[in-house]
Amino acid sequence: MTVTVAGVQREAGRAAMHEDVRRDFFAANYARLAGWVRRQVDDDETAHDIAAEAFTRLLSRWSDSYDPHAYLYKVAVNLLRDHWRRSVRERRVLSLAAADQRDVPDGRPERGDDLRATLQLLPEHQRTALLLHYLAGFSVREVSAIVGRPEGTVKSDLFHARARIRAELDGTDD
Repeated sequence: MTVTVAGVQREAGRAAMHEDVRRDFFAANYARLAGWVRRQVDDDETAHDIAAEAFTRLLSRWSDSYDPHAYLYKVAVNLLRDHWRRSVRERRVLSLAAADQRDVPDGRPERGDDLRATLQLLPEHQRTALLLHYLAGFSVREVSAIVGRPEGTVKSDLFHARARIRAELDGTDD
């Protein structure tokens, strides 16, 4: 195969054209997507974060995407679901912390009166992963980068932390 200057220039021209298409697609669709997400979450900052992440994911897979508009909204919907799940978990944790106790219908002594005390039972690495993921809202990948541990280890830490808290709140032993 012979590489010619003309062939290299043609490829460079195609790459520039693809870059222009991507830039035009972004300019034409970003505001509309951010507005749509804004109506779903009722928060400008979160809407722009989700819209920017959706575009980042689209642009990283542009050549694989048959219909970039559909793919963009599919990613945005998935990001919205993640946001809502995280919000529900945060509200649950905050309501437990605010109540500072649980009602136990069977009358047995409450072992999980104090959320802070329950969290203190966890090893440092599990507690840190749990707080960063569920309260701060970081993804497993982001927690991994923050704490300097592999993603698989962070997932394991989260699994074991949840199991320990569940056992503590249910009044069972590990």
